[in-house]
Amino acid sequence: MKRIDRSNKVRSFHQARWNESVIFELSQKGERGILIPKAGSGIEEALRSTDQLLSDKMKRKTAPALPEISQPRVLRHYMRISQETLGADVNIEIGQGTCTVKYSPKVNEQLARLPEMTELHPKQDPATVQGILQIMHETDLYMREISGMDRFTFQPSGGSQAIMTMAAIARAYHEKNGEGEQRDELITTIYSHPSDAAAPAVLGYKIIYIHPDEDGYPDFEAFRTVVGPKTAAFFVANPEDTGVYNTKVKNFTDLVHQNGGLCGYDQANANGLLGVTRAKEAGFDMCFFNLHKTFSTPHGCGGPAVGATGVSKELVPFLPAPLIDREGDTYFMNTDFADKEFGIGKVRLFNGVAPVVLKAYAWMRSLGAEGLYEVAKIAVLNNNYMFKKLMEIPCVDAPYTKGKQRIEQVRYTLGKLTEDTGITSGDIQRRMMDFGMHYWTSHHPYYVPEPATLEPTETPSKEDIDEYVATLKQIFEEAYNDPEIIRTAPHNSVCHQLDESEMDDPDKWAPSWRVYLRKTQ
Repeated sequence: MKRIDRSNKVRSFHQARWNESVIFELSQKGERGILIPKAGSGIEEALRSTDQLLSDKMKRKTAPALPEISQPRVLRHYMRISQETLGADVNIEIGQGTCTVKYSPKVNEQLARLPEMTELHPKQDPATVQGILQIMHETDLYMREISGMDRFTFQPSGGSQAIMTMAAIARAYHEKNGEGEQRDELITTIYSHPSDAAAPAVLGYKIIYIHPDEDGYPDFEAFRTVVGPKTAAFFVANPEDTGVYNTKVKNFTDLVHQNGGLCGYDQANANGLLGVTRAKEAGFDMCFFNLHKTFSTPHGCGGPAVGATGVSKELVPFLPAPLIDREGDTYFMNTDFADKEFGIGKVRLFNGVAPVVLKAYAWMRSLGAEGLYEVAKIAVLNNNYMFKKLMEIPCVDAPYTKGKQRIEQVRYTLGKLTEDTGITSGDIQRRMMDFGMHYWTSHHPYYVPEPATLEPTETPSKEDIDEYVATLKQIFEEAYNDPEIIRTAPHNSVCHQLDESEMDDPDKWAPSWRVYLRKTQ
């Protein structure tokens, strides 16, 4: 028998594609998945009718508009959708730069699905949920050690809400000091995550952006000119989304403190820094971690998530309440710490997504301190190996810090490829779908022309990275030799090219089935 040639690292791929309807369109009036038997006469007499059991305020005026569909058709519907889904369990997940998509241990998923977790309710008496309170309290302690901060909250449901929490704390702090109205400016950098500007802007802050110097570091001289008595805070990611790490960040935080402002560290992607640097030593008063990124909970495509937010001792009274404390062997919800007049109250109804905290806790406990440090070392090694391999390709470049390594990701530019062929980075993104791989360009606006932001994390092996790079090389060759196959991509994916001309028009958005019907009928 002839041996199959596996020498080509570019993998043949074709994803299942179903012309599957929305489940509401599959609905057939009167069709049922299960018929519930009527209650016997004895039960009816004992419980009375629902009309008597429920108050008028709890009764619906009309029945809920749920799809009516049989069990087999429900099963087929969701199985087909699952076949049209890619993720880290199916493909090499390198391409989502800034989001740290890594392998999440399945045993942690099993832990989070135990009845002891799934049947918890946030309004239970604390005496009945001591286990999860202990886990959340101990996770707080671990976060303190990793960051140097003095206290953490798990209320924020993601990074953007964590940034808003830091901005709310900064506002409360300055209001208590009588400078709330005066300090209305927040400084960030153009290569920090856009939420570092957007979330404070929602709270009314005027945003001041710092651009990089010629080497890609935040321009300190430009920074010096904007820090002053109006500065409420400085929010920054470090490394920024370019993968460039600012080793002189302490100069920035010191200057802000000299002028009475606070400093918040966006550590959503701390994957290359665990056990290496801490927010405290860099001069920050606040920081946050995305447990669904760095701490492998997993990412969840927007949720459920936790933006664990930590602060220094003087800012603890402004944290959202409650926090979990321990007295003897008992864990309890503490609200007494909060500043009664200036505390920010809550940013989420309950105290964080408990299964997410559990998975992060299990991940840290299984690795230990040395293991977390190993995560950072391998993530940096993987990133710089891929960086070297991609920089050997003539049409790929990376601006800034020439000759120096990056941290956990790189924002590349395909400007030369576009100049030579007309093929854009967005075109490459669609073609990568034909190989079952993801590839991300950048946040808007594109300060780096034709960007590609790639982050391998500690998960992939050298062979995985080689396969990803080989696939990119083949597509780059297609751009020069057969550009039409890229312009018309994807071909083997469930996705198709979208008309994005109306993406910025809210009147054309349909965030729910009900809105879609209202706008199309």
